[in-house]
Amino acid sequence: MADPAKGPHCAACSGAWLKTGATNCLTTADERPQQPGHCPAKHHGEIIEASFREYRAEETEDGKLARAAARVEGLCYQQLPGSDAVIARWTRVEDTIALAKMMGWQRIGIATCVGLLEETRQLATILEAQGLTPYSVCCKAGSIDKLELGIEEDSKVRPGTFEPACNPIAQAEILNRLDCQMNIIVGLCVGHDMLFAKHSRAPVTTLVCKDRVTGHNPVAVLYGQNFYFKRLQKQPVIVPTD
Repeated sequence: MADPAKGPHCAACSGAWLKTGATNCLTTADERPQQPGHCPAKHHGEIIEASFREYRAEETEDGKLARAAARVEGLCYQQLPGSDAVIARWTRVEDTIALAKMMGWQRIGIATCVGLLEETRQLATILEAQGLTPYSVCCKAGSIDKLELGIEEDSKVRPGTFEPACNPIAQAEILNRLDCQMNIIVGLCVGHDMLFAKHSRAPVTTLVCKDRVTGHNPVAVLYGQNFYFKRLQKQPVIVPTD
């Protein structure tokens, strides 16, 4: 059993950043502040080193992907002439396209929520314009009623109506059979996204993270902790029991 006091608790380093302007992992060894007791590098150094050995291996897919991701991260920024400041210049869509091209991936799967079909259509149009081949599968494919899952009628969004269940395993398996080389999640529900990622043979990235309240911008809740969403620090989220 891991010692909770030893962490890791990287979220706590935000305090160090506010005080010193740097965390232990963002500076060189001779300049960094004291390594906190909960730092993963302090207690899990062997895992970190083993991971980097995997990245350095030229013949592995993980190593190739790690290097491509690092290169894409660099391409996302542009240095301002005459300054050491940098600005972001690429959107997440551009990041995703660049990574696919750098990895040599052509066949791109899209696991989409039925409520985001128009956004998925726009994404597919962009991918095609970039010379890629997109395939999209909707979460409700097959249109099987939620009651077939074994849940009760009152667990539906609109009890008493036909309401198809999401089928993320089918989405993954269909895209597997199409030999997709990368799969993109567009707005799958929490849990359904996990099942899709678990059953996808191709690497998975999320382009749209579903949040019905914030217009699919869940980080808005974190930015709103001082006001609108402060209730999350005071009121428990009530989940019905069986």
